[in-house]
Amino acid sequence: MASTGLEVWDKSLQTTNIWLDEIMAELGPDRQTAWHALGAVLRALRDRLPIELAAHLGAQLPLILRGAYYDQWRPGAQHEPARSLDEFLARIEENLGRGRPLNPADALAASFRTLARHVDHGQVEKVLGALPHGIRAALEEAIAA
Repeated sequence: MASTGLEVWDKSLQTTNIWLDEIMAELGPDRQTAWHALGAVLRALRDRLPIELAAHLGAQLPLILRGAYYDQWRPGAQHEPARSLDEFLARIEENLGRGRPLNPADALAASFRTLARHVDHGQVEKVLGALPHGIRAALEEAIAA
């Protein structure tokens, strides 16, 4: 592992790579695709959650992922939250980037499974509880798989 000379960055880089490796195991061996999938899912979740819960979730992410999570966030801005699973998946698809084509439902499932393995179980339950039924059901199905 490359060393940055700062333990906090080295640890965050190592943890981020573990998350990406887990996503790549499901989506294929393209690290860039895994990064875009995880970022798109994290930002879609962030924008759908109440501000306080979004901040609590962000605090549990590795430092590097936290930067991607908070990128371009405007917590005071009025935006229409995704109410249905289709709207939520459309937001993910918009943010996937120009890399390899990827099904947003696959990106959601792989990324949320990884998130659920590494974030406090109670926090995952709070996130699930704050989501509309269709989105929550898809995420519960993903982590049960």
